[in-house]
Amino acid sequence: MEYVTLNNGVRMPILGFGVYQIPPEQTEEAVTDALAVGYRLLDTAAAYGNEEAVGRAISRSGIAREELFVTTKLWIQDAPAQENAERAFEASLSKLGLDHVDLYLMHQPYGDVYGQWRAMEKAHREGRARAIGVANFYPDRLLDLLLHNEVTPAVDQIETHPFFQRVADQELMREHGVQIQSWGGFAEGRNDLFGQPLLSRIGAEHGKSVAQVVLRWLIQRGVVAIPKSVRAARMAENFAVFDFELADDEMAAIAGLDTDRSLFFDHRDPAAVGRLGTVRVDA
Repeated sequence: MEYVTLNNGVRMPILGFGVYQIPPEQTEEAVTDALAVGYRLLDTAAAYGNEEAVGRAISRSGIAREELFVTTKLWIQDAPAQENAERAFEASLSKLGLDHVDLYLMHQPYGDVYGQWRAMEKAHREGRARAIGVANFYPDRLLDLLLHNEVTPAVDQIETHPFFQRVADQELMREHGVQIQSWGGFAEGRNDLFGQPLLSRIGAEHGKSVAQVVLRWLIQRGVVAIPKSVRAARMAENFAVFDFELADDEMAAIAGLDTDRSLFFDHRDPAAVGRLGTVRVDA
C-alpha cells in the first residue's frame, strides 16, 4: 500500500473502499470482503445510512484499530449548527462502535459551514477525529473556509475521474496543504468509461482492466481513491494496482480526456443547492 501524509502528519492510505450506494443489508458483507482483500481505508457517511453495518464489519474483523483508517461525514445541520453537529458526530461514533474516526468530513458546502466546522475542530482537538476535512467544496469555498478558521481542512473529497480531472483544483489544494480525494473515480461508468478506447488500449498494453488503469492514473497523480464494489473479485482487481506504472505519455494521453465538466451536478448550481441544501439526515 502507498500512503499520503496529511497536513497534520496523519498517514492515509492512497487507496480505500467506499460504501456509497451499498444498501445497509449488504454493507457488512461487502466491508468484510474488502478487509479480507487488504483494504484498510473505509469511507462511509451519515447520509449513506450504513455506518452501523460498517461498524459491525470492523468489530468482527479482528483487525487492530490502529491498522484501520475510518472516514465518515457530517451532513448539513440546522441551527444551532455547532450544537447539532456535535450531536451528529456522537451519533456517527455510536453507530460505528468507535471512540474516534481517522477522518471526519463536512459532506456538503451548505448551511452554517462555520458552525459545523467549529464542532469538527472541537472533535479534532479532543482527539476523536484525527483529521478533519470537507467534501464537494469548490476552490472558492475551500479557500474561504481555510483562510478564516483555525484548522485547515486536511482533505477535500470531490468528483474526480478521467472526464473531470480537477487539475486546477488539485493545484490550489497542494498550495494550501489540502489532500485531494476522489469520489466517482469511475464516473459510475458514464461516457462509456469502461469501453473508452484509449483507456482500453492502455489497459491491454499493461495486461490490466480499464478500472485498474483509472485507479493507477489517480494514484500517480497523488489522488486518494475509494472505489466501491459488492463483488469480492472486483474488489481484489481494484486493489491490484501497485504492480505497474503508467508512462508519462500514457498519463498525458489520459489528460486529453478531460472535459472540465461534472458528469453529475455542479455544487454551485442553484438547482443542486435547492435539492441537497434542504435534505436532512436523522442522527
